Amino acid sequence: MSRITKADLKKRVNLAARQYGISSVLFRHLVGERLGVNVTDMECLGLLFHKGLASPTELAAYTGLTSGAATAMLDRLEQAGLIQRRPNPSDRRGTLIVLDEAGVRRIGPWFAPVRKKQDELVARYTQDELEVVLDFLERSARIFDDDRLRLQRARTAAQKPG
Repeated sequence: MSRITKADLKKRVNLAARQYGISSVLFRHLVGERLGVNVTDMECLGLLFHKGLASPTELAAYTGLTSGAATAMLDRLEQAGLIQRRPNPSDRRGTLIVLDEAGVRRIGPWFAPVRKKQDELVARYTQDELEVVLDFLERSARIFDDDRLRLQRARTAAQKPG
């Protein structure tokens, strides 16, 4: 009986993590096409779906957009009836972005089958196994975030006159 090696497992885990990311992006891209929005708009909608609300600044940072591009994105999503801008009760000058009820009804059915299957999958794991999966995913996200920030800083430094 052959036993899978740790080196093979490491390779398969990294490949599976990559494939998960690709599959998730392709799925959201297809849903975005059906909704008439682009991939970045879908990322914004996804964050709002999970958080409930966010400031335009948060959404710009999350999507990697400049404040002007984020404003254009929010204008598109508002015109499409997917989001609403609301006054921020903590800051009179600020705005909070929430999903529009009609937007939730349009977006929700596209994700409901996947969400149900993922909930069923996650329910199969023990608490200890879920802690390992969570640790891997959170650390992996931090690796990408850290390197993205490193690359952004390098780009900014290269653009400075000097």
